[in-house]
Order: sequence, then C-alpha cells, then structure tokens
Amino acid sequence: MELNAKLTLLERMVDIYDRFAGEFDLACEKYCAHCCTANVTMTTLEGYRILNHLEKTGETRYLEMIARQAHPDRFLPRISINRMADICARDGDPPDEPLNPDAGPCPVLADDTCPLYPVRPFGCRCMVSARNCGRTGFADMDPFILTVNDVFLQHLEHIDAQGYTGNFVDVMQFLDLNENRQNYAAGRLGAAPDGLVANQPVFVLMIPPEHRERIQPLLMQIRSLHV
Repeated sequence: MELNAKLTLLERMVDIYDRFAGEFDLACEKYCAHCCTANVTMTTLEGYRILNHLEKTGETRYLEMIARQAHPDRFLPRISINRMADICARDGDPPDEPLNPDAGPCPVLADDTCPLYPVRPFGCRCMVSARNCGRTGFADMDPFILTVNDVFLQHLEHIDAQGYTGNFVDVMQFLDLNENRQNYAAGRLGAAPDGLVANQPVFVLMIPPEHRERIQPLLMQIRSLHV
C-alpha cells in the first residue's frame, strides 16, 4: 500500500477512536500529564505523521530535543503487539519486557502540555482514565476500553506491516535520518535495527469472549475503511 494511503487510513482510524472515546466520561483534560512518560511506543507510520506535522509547522527543533532528552532507561519493546497476540494464540510465552516506571516524562513535554498533541501517538491517545491519575496513582480504565485499545493498536500495526515499532524516541530518531525516511517512504526497509522491532499483519485479534459481541460495530467501521 502506498504511504499516503496508509496515512489516510491512520487519520480515519484516529477519527473512529476519538468518537468511541467521546462516549465515555473521562477525567483527562489539559495539563493532566501523568501518563506522558518516556515509555510510549509507536509505529513508524505514526512517526512519519509526526515528522510531517513538525515540518509543516516549522517545529523541527523538537527533533533535537527528543535526541537530547532521551531517557537512557526508556522502555524498548522486544516484540510488536501483533507478534505478541500470535505467540499467545499458539500458547507460547512472550518474552519479558521490563519497564521502568521512573524513566521520566516524555522528552517533548513542556509545562504539562504536549506540542505534538494533534498528532500524538495512539499509545498516548488511548491512555484514558475515568478518574484523575494524579489522585489515584493509576489509570481507571474500563476493561472494554482496554480491549478496544488493543484492537486499534493491532490494526495500526497491520496498516504499517512493512515498518517497525519502537519507543517514541527511537522511532523519531530513526526517521530523522533522511536515508531511513526515504527508504521507509519507498517501502524498502529491511530487518529492524537495534532498538526497533519488525511489525507484522494481524493474525488474531486480542478480544476476550465477553467483549466479542460489543466490539462488532467498531470492527465493522475499521474493516469498512477504504482509500
């Protein structure tokens, strides 16, 4: 699939998710940045969208900030979500993926606001809570939202099946190199470099039995998307 078509599908997926999330009473609001950590992951497609935004707005200085303030102990995924779903469906054991909750804030966060908010990764967009995380110490998320989040993350990876997944910092640094960005746009990526993992298509969706009927309308919307 051509890159612009993938970007269009990404935008439409975001629209579907925002309408879905808008049906819930959520505590998330501006200056609420408890979940804005250095451990966010995303696909290369999302990273490309962010780079386009930075170039259009003349804010490419944030690329230097991302590199300069990257936390050395940030989360580095060992497999993608579709690979994990595939392993679990075969009764395998996915690898341990240690995560340091004290890795610090996102490197672009400033005064508890996100300069990339309109094009933030889906990993940020789907982190919602019914109660203020600063008061509870954790996100209060409806179990159905968790299922929907997984399904959307799986489909986003499916769209970007020829790309990579990684920490926000590592994906942005990878795409900041012109050669990498050109190869990605042309569909010429090879094996994933250190710090990133290869994406793959959806083989099985992570939907528990109690949510299979309820999620059908959303699945129909996703599967009806065309460019």
